[in-house]
Amino acid sequence: MIVASFLFASLFALVHVGIGWIKVLDRTPRSRWLSGAGGVAVAYVFLHILPELASHRATFADELETDEAAAEAIVYSLALTGLVTFYGLERAIKTHRKRVERAHPTAWAFWLHIGSFALYNVIIGYLLLHREDAGFRSLVIYGAAMALHFVTNDFGLRQDHQARYDRVARWVLAGAVLGGWALGSLADLSEIWIAFLFAFLAGGVVLNVLKEELPEERESRFWPFIGAAVAYAAILSVL
Repeated sequence: MIVASFLFASLFALVHVGIGWIKVLDRTPRSRWLSGAGGVAVAYVFLHILPELASHRATFADELETDEAAAEAIVYSLALTGLVTFYGLERAIKTHRKRVERAHPTAWAFWLHIGSFALYNVIIGYLLLHREDAGFRSLVIYGAAMALHFVTNDFGLRQDHQARYDRVARWVLAGAVLGGWALGSLADLSEIWIAFLFAFLAGGVVLNVLKEELPEERESRFWPFIGAAVAYAAILSVL
């Protein structure tokens, strides 16, 4: 399993490093492949991560020494925290950009943005080795969804930072996801902490997909987004 998880970590790193090489994505209206990748990631959150967390609420209640309803509320509150965290980050970057009247963030804003996503990547890399379901099937489902999520996310980050992304950010993000995998191979967290990480990740994925799809200037593709979400949901239902 560790070899397979390393291959997925390497695939994630390759997406970060090579997103600028995929010229078919750089078009207006938005590439249907980007919208489709976003649909897959959102389907994974709502049809795999959240139901999986709900199914373990009794275990969470035992570990937190509370009742199931309270334990479930804590876990879902962390999903909301993930969503709010990345919403706040995007608002801070956009507000800063307007205030300084520059097309791209200043150095401190750049590092805030990329540093936050580096931590996000560490979590995603770590969870390659530690998931609610530790089987190979779960790894493939998670790895495929996150690889496509990175395609969407990195395309947006490269648009935001352009030369800085190619010069610095892609290497930081690639190193972070590989570092998260390495950390996962060395350290084991308890089941409740794995649930907390997955919950936070779920909220982050939803926000990061929607903030790329919803702005009018993106000219996003509704039907590829829906089609990919439905197709991935069908795959999840039979696996």
